[in-house]
Amino acid sequence: MTLEIERPVERPADPVRPATTRRTAEEVHADRQAAARRTQAALHIAVVTLAWLVSVPFLVGWGVLGTQREDGVLLFAALLAVVLPFTGAAIATRNGLYFTGGCFAVLTLAMVVPAISVVQAG
Repeated sequence: MTLEIERPVERPADPVRPATTRRTAEEVHADRQAAARRTQAALHIAVVTLAWLVSVPFLVGWGVLGTQREDGVLLFAALLAVVLPFTGAAIATRNGLYFTGGCFAVLTLAMVVPAISVVQAG
């Protein structure tokens, strides 16, 4: 069995739609800046997410299982449970990552009920 490589079908030259498009230096530079901005935003969002994933359970555990029950720690944990996802949503939306921002906005709304229950339990 042999592998034959076919040549692509050549289209006739179209004056309205050229076969190749040349980009200006400004367009290339703008694309590079946008990619760098999105990468930086993704790193900021990752830091906020990791801070949220580590700090909230730690504070809830400390407030519930500490030597004395501390309501201030539980209140702070509930505040972080809502504020940190909102911060991630704001960072993502501001930098054009709308799907990620929407996911974090939904996460913010979903964290309101547990935050209220943690505060009431304390």
